[in-house]
Amino acid sequence: QVRLVESGGGLVQPGGSLELSCAASGSVNSISLMGWYRQAPGKQRESVATITKGGSTTYADSVKGRFTISRDNAKNTVYLQMNSLKPEDTAVYYCFANTYKSYWGQGTQVTVSS
Repeated sequence: QVRLVESGGGLVQPGGSLELSCAASGSVNSISLMGWYRQAPGKQRESVATITKGGSTTYADSVKGRFTISRDNAKNTVYLQMNSLKPEDTAVYYCFANTYKSYWGQGTQVTVSS
């Protein structure tokens, strides 16, 4: 079992920055891929960014150049640095971790609004 606890969401103005954190506990040695999804009101959940244990990353086209995912394996924590935020980035952001199954955090709200 893996437990994920997210933090760092909130309200920010367009053009601002936020950093999300996701701390994993439990069977952390079994975790391979970690990352973030988001779900905006009335929309399907979409992948934002992923990172392997070795540090290889992928990004959604909509966030490339603005978001950076990183991972501290010693702290079992994955981060999402979000810069140049836009109103369309408003969503609930969910952390996930894959072992032989997927685990999800509870979600953290990010609202980009003036």
